[in-house]
Amino acid sequence: MAEPYEKPARSDSSPSDSDNKPGIEHADHRNHSITNSRRRESVTAAERARRNVNAKLANPLAGYSHAELEEMGATYAQKFQLGDESDIRAFRRGAVLAQAPEKFESVAGLDDAELDVLRKEFTSRWSQPRLLYLVIVLCSTCAAVQGMDETVVNGAQIFYNPQLGIDNGDQRSTWLKGLVNSAPYLACAAIGCWLTVPFNHWFGRRGTIFLTCSFSAIACFWQGFTNSWWHLFVARFALGFGIGPKSATVPIYAAETTPPAIRGALVMQWQMWTAFGIMIGYVSDLIFFKVPDRHNIVGLNWRLMLASAMLPAVIVCFFVFLCPESPRWYMSKGRHAKAYQSMTRLRYNKVQAARDVFYMHTLLDVEGGMKIGQSKILELVTVPRNRRAMQASEIVMFMQQFCGVNVIAYYSSEIFLQAGFNHINALSASLGFGIINFVFAIPAIYTIDTFGRRNLLLTTFPLMSLFLFFTGFSFWIPSTSKAHIGCVALGIYLFGIVYSPGEGPVPFTYSAEAYPLYVRAYGMSLATATT
Repeated sequence: MAEPYEKPARSDSSPSDSDNKPGIEHADHRNHSITNSRRRESVTAAERARRNVNAKLANPLAGYSHAELEEMGATYAQKFQLGDESDIRAFRRGAVLAQAPEKFESVAGLDDAELDVLRKEFTSRWSQPRLLYLVIVLCSTCAAVQGMDETVVNGAQIFYNPQLGIDNGDQRSTWLKGLVNSAPYLACAAIGCWLTVPFNHWFGRRGTIFLTCSFSAIACFWQGFTNSWWHLFVARFALGFGIGPKSATVPIYAAETTPPAIRGALVMQWQMWTAFGIMIGYVSDLIFFKVPDRHNIVGLNWRLMLASAMLPAVIVCFFVFLCPESPRWYMSKGRHAKAYQSMTRLRYNKVQAARDVFYMHTLLDVEGGMKIGQSKILELVTVPRNRRAMQASEIVMFMQQFCGVNVIAYYSSEIFLQAGFNHINALSASLGFGIINFVFAIPAIYTIDTFGRRNLLLTTFPLMSLFLFFTGFSFWIPSTSKAHIGCVALGIYLFGIVYSPGEGPVPFTYSAEAYPLYVRAYGMSLATATT
């Protein structure tokens, strides 16, 4: 750091201020210029160092020759006893490929079968092993659990609010409705999300997913047996223990198991399949809407609505352990052989697996070098790279909920009822929003990697504001006019169209990618607690 410039002491024989003001002004100006110059040099040096660190993170293997990379790959494989001679050969070739995967044609020693697979990564990026597609199905089903948990309550509250005595139109009833609806996310923000780190540490990614889906299934089943608002609140509060760690873990698991060419699209699918679950939640509400009460069972329809959300959670629990554990999680535990075995199950050949494992190992070393010996939570703030990731992640995650989508997800039926719909039509109109939310999330699979995360947000946010403004002011249209119902529904649907490819999928994708591995679980816990 540049030393501060000290002004020389003025001698006793120096002229008085009144005698030589121009000279003093000139000296002050010169001193000020020198100080600013040195500050600029200091800032420039700091910025240069920061850029060097970012460049190292962007490609920690840049600058090495092919011969050096081959030796590094072989040394790594031998050090951790990652296999036989064929595996050592794979790491020699994989280390060179890790430096610049797109330049595979220039790598010596690859056979025709390996070249063909590497070529398909760029020409047919969706050509992947079947087991990787099973991972995609797992992550998608987890997201559907989340979506159903959110929206089955939308239709159920039409029935349980009067039955539980919180539909009297007074201020108390209004607060209790909101409290019961928000219970899972209160638990999520206060406790659930912060279980992500210990759960992932103790049980791994798959174990955390199994445990949280078990919580979700039990809590959803429990909701169907409640008979008072506080009992329903407790059951829904327990649901938050399943929602929080799962929301943070599944995008990380997807990011750590998929190849770079499709990583953004697959992580984005968390939101797309959450939208699918939201749609299925509305479908469930309609399916059970006309279920009559049975002997000694009051409110059977809303009980079935709430309990139905356990179905996708049970499906996840049955097949989660058929998928391999995250290679990066194994590596963070020092289990490099397990990481390599897991990666070989997720790639077509050993060279691909060796390339990705060696790159993970190198990147993990670089990220570890960024630690400054403090608590990892403190390092989210004190390490510049982590702080910038946290700031960006927190902004997009906060705005995902603050943009108004939760009002629609939880209260669309109430909104449509106030707009003049009857009960069944209000639920049907809510289903229309769910379908739009899912259908218009599909294009984001492609646009998130082509149009870009930032551009999607900058394009959709102004439109979302405009359509919410349109929806709100549509209630001022006289209720006797057909335009009243039509404009309210149109505004909500247009909002869904622009939310789904933008602020819907981008936040979780961005947050899962933004943090270095060694603080990723902490960062995602904070991000999920925020959202």
